[in-house]
Amino acid sequence: MSNQYQARQPEGQSSGRRFFTAPQECPFCADKTLKLDYKQYDMLRRYVTDAGKIRPRRQTGACAKHQRALAREVKRARHLALLPYSGEVLR
Repeated sequence: MSNQYQARQPEGQSSGRRFFTAPQECPFCADKTLKLDYKQYDMLRRYVTDAGKIRPRRQTGACAKHQRALAREVKRARHLALLPYSGEVLR
């Protein structure tokens, strides 16, 4: 007797996350003139959500090396009050 069962999803239901896209080229690897620096807060602001969170790799398109560097520079800019920790000011 064979114990090989295949899991089936009911028709019309998806099976979880759909984040698989074509691989993007890292913008920092592709353009060597782009440098990550905490003083370039206008550029860093593009990689932070409205809520103040750092965007994930699948949204930024950065490789793992540059995503770590990006997170480090965003945290430095936050520490020096160049970027806000949260998106909106709550009063």
